[in-house]
Parts: sequence; C-alpha cells; structure tokens
Amino acid sequence: MIPQRRTEGGPGMAPIACKVGMSARSVEPGLGHLGAELDRIEALGVDLIELPTFDYDLVVGGRIRRPQLAALIRACEGRSVAYSVHGPLAINLMDPAIRSPRHMEVLEASLDVAAAVGAEHYVVHAGMTKERRMDAIEEGYGRQRDLLAAAGDLAAARGLVLCVETLFEFDGFTHTPSPARLARELAAIGHPAVKATIDVSHSYLKLDAEGRRDSLVEEIGTLAPFAPHFHLHDSFGRPDDLWMYTEGERLAYGHGDLHLPIGWGDIPWDAIVETCVFPEGAVFNIELNPRYLHASAECVAAARDLARRARTAPASGAETLGAVAA
Repeated sequence: MIPQRRTEGGPGMAPIACKVGMSARSVEPGLGHLGAELDRIEALGVDLIELPTFDYDLVVGGRIRRPQLAALIRACEGRSVAYSVHGPLAINLMDPAIRSPRHMEVLEASLDVAAAVGAEHYVVHAGMTKERRMDAIEEGYGRQRDLLAAAGDLAAARGLVLCVETLFEFDGFTHTPSPARLARELAAIGHPAVKATIDVSHSYLKLDAEGRRDSLVEEIGTLAPFAPHFHLHDSFGRPDDLWMYTEGERLAYGHGDLHLPIGWGDIPWDAIVETCVFPEGAVFNIELNPRYLHASAECVAAARDLARRARTAPASGAETLGAVAA
C-alpha cells in the first residue's frame, strides 16, 4: 500500500493521517476502459479509489451479473490502492414501505459487489421524501432507522461499513436530513457498521436552502465523529434555480452541485479541518465533475494538505463526541 502521511491532532489526540482518495468516472458498459481509468487515478498518488458501481451494469433486476463482476475484479486487482464503493443512488430508505423490499434487494446485491473488490466503505445516499407533513416525515425516519439497522447487519457480515451520505433536496423531494439530524439518527441506530459519508458541498447546499449556510462548520462538526468517509468537491452552496444554457454558465454563476476542484468555490475548508474532529484514518475522497479532471493533481494536493491538518480522535470515541456536539 502507499505509505500514509501522519498529522498531529489536538491535545490528547494521536497523530494519524486522514487518507486521500478519488472517485473513478463511469466508463463504457463493458468496463473495457476501466483499467485505464484506474491507472490514471492511481498515478496521482492517492491512497484509495472510489468505484461508482451504480453505473457499471453490475446488478440486473436485483441480481449480480457475474461476468461483469469478474471484469470489475480483473480491473481492480493487483493495485497499490484501497477501494470504496458508491452504490446505486436510487436506494431510498425513507421511501414508502411498499418499495422497501426492492431497495433492500438492490442494496444487498450491491454490498456483495463491494465485498468482492475488498472495499471497506460502502456509500448509500441518505433517505429523501416528498412528504411535507411532519408526522409523515418522522414516519419515514423511523422506517429508515429500521432498514439501516438491517443493512448494517448485512454490511458487517461482509466486512463493510455502510456510510450514509448527506444530500440536499432536488427533483421534487422536499426533505432529507441535515448533517446534525443525520448524526442524531446514527446515534439512535447505534450500529457499529452504520456510519456517515459527509458530502461537504451537498451539506452546504442543504443548509443554504434552509437559510442556515453559516452553520455549515458547526453541522459538519456534529456529524464528523460518525464519518469515516468524506466526499470533497467545492461549490458556492447556491441553489440551481436559474435556467442556464451550458455547464460553463452554471460555473459562471456558481449555482448548483458543481463538483469543483477544492478551492474554486467558497466552502470554508480551513475552518472545517481546524474546528472539526475526524475519526482516525478517515477518507477524504475527491469527487470531480469530469470537465475539471485537468485539475486533478492540484485537487489531490489540496486534499493532502487538508488531510495533513485535520484533527483526529480514535474512532471508538466517535459516538460520544457526536452526542456532545449535538
């Protein structure tokens, strides 16, 4: 494996590095170009590659397509990097109960894929709902808690940690948990294999929509002890609420989920790493829009700098830290 950098934590905290990763792009359906994509990322000197298995045609009708899985394994094996997996974005554990069996079927198959490539973290999106009544929203949270506990058992049996990713509302959805609410949900579940993926930009967009963009660092700090996995990309936290003709125009206005290189937006990265406390060995995984791949090397360097300066604490104390922060 690539040697890990080490970083000094706060008082009483052991010096340890946070790891740096980068997400692979989707490739042609046969996975013939995946090897070259992994070569490109590995050459950047990252510790980990995140595989977007949701777009690799690996699961068909809830069942694994075995020849495709074999092609994925061939592309991944023999490399000096670790792996994480991003499962299907459509999995929604706050969805009406009638659809829960289908979501769990796809989730279990996707966990099998993650285990087959030796991943440690499996990323699943936080639940979303189109309900507006608080009683219906809370019912959705209850359903998600039950399903995440069951999914945690499935993940643990495969040697995986299920990491629930923070989102923002889009496509007609009216509610998804804020980072602080997700921290409370994870504390209530209390499952050692159910943690968080903090997508910092998604959290910024979520809080801006609630008129609370200035609470970003505080909310990230509340969830950080539960989060062994982060998605790093920049934005301005502005809703995508104007018609625009091209992606370049969205960039000019700074609107939406842009997936920019670190430092191109206005996320307060310095305040986040100087204020928040991360679990030892947390992964800082970069998710770039493909149009900005030309900035990959500078983005990895920026992520390395954040990882070097990040404050860490033993993962065993995460739940206690989270409860205090909440």
